[in-house]
Amino acid sequence: MKVEGSDAVYHCMTRTVNGEFLFKSREKEMLRKMIRQVADFSGVEVLTYCIMSNHFHVLVQIPRGQIVSDSELMRRYKVLYPKPTKYQQASIGIILAQLKAGDEEAEVIRRKLLARMSDVSEFMKALKQRFSVWYNRSHRRYGTLWAERFKSVLVEGQGNPLQTMAAYIDLNPVRAGLVKDPKDYRFCGYAEAVAGVATATRGLVHIWSDHSAKQVDLALQAHRMLIFGRYASGTGMSALTRERALQVLDEENGELPKAAILRCRVRYFTNGVILGSAEFVRGFTEARQIEVGRKYPPKVHALRGSDWGDLAVIQGLRRQLFG
Repeated sequence: MKVEGSDAVYHCMTRTVNGEFLFKSREKEMLRKMIRQVADFSGVEVLTYCIMSNHFHVLVQIPRGQIVSDSELMRRYKVLYPKPTKYQQASIGIILAQLKAGDEEAEVIRRKLLARMSDVSEFMKALKQRFSVWYNRSHRRYGTLWAERFKSVLVEGQGNPLQTMAAYIDLNPVRAGLVKDPKDYRFCGYAEAVAGVATATRGLVHIWSDHSAKQVDLALQAHRMLIFGRYASGTGMSALTRERALQVLDEENGELPKAAILRCRVRYFTNGVILGSAEFVRGFTEARQIEVGRKYPPKVHALRGSDWGDLAVIQGLRRQLFG
């Protein structure tokens, strides 16, 4: 689902082929660097991310209507080649000379470069391709690395929807049983923000900007309250088994505290297509109808299983909401 005419926020997720656990610390670190590198080239803002052993999540804001000067185009292009080969250096020189000439050839180059920017599909395509090339060369491997194109959910770009999605992404290593606190998992946006990494803190402040949390410490405090609820000042929540959570949610048709349910796999956040307030989601029903060729517009579904506030999705997900 694409948004025309305004900034848009997407949660994107993709897995390795057959879900193989291919990424150890070295691979995760390289993918982390490439996420930032390709985002800089594309002109998108990474709000948070999480890299696991067989998949990764990234929450990005895609700007619209950017005016990019020729000097900025070249800066971004060079970002992709921090250690250029002689061939790449020559290519950069040719592109620079053509842009300076300002002729028809320069306009063609501009269009080609700009077409790769400010677009979520192009961002994910470039990221996955570049990492695949590096991974296959490093491991003397060939063939497909990724199992699928990628999944994406359009997210309302402020308030409860944005904050809840960010918390869900940052809690991936907790759900996997790797850590009890996401600040202790180095390959996620929250841990980088706690460590004071500038790009990560900017993303977190953006996520919480509607709460006047325009300072890093206030944004960290607000995010931690969402992640841990009333246990935010302690070392973490008491354990809740997957079996017990599913029993409460499905068999008893009950509810869990938000901080607890975020520790379960909630398919709303990966398969809901659009996540936001009911009003926000309703605004995309006609576009979704056209996109998938439905006879009638899809319904807006409120999230269940917790006190989600005003959260809704466009995909009902009747079965296996949690797991």
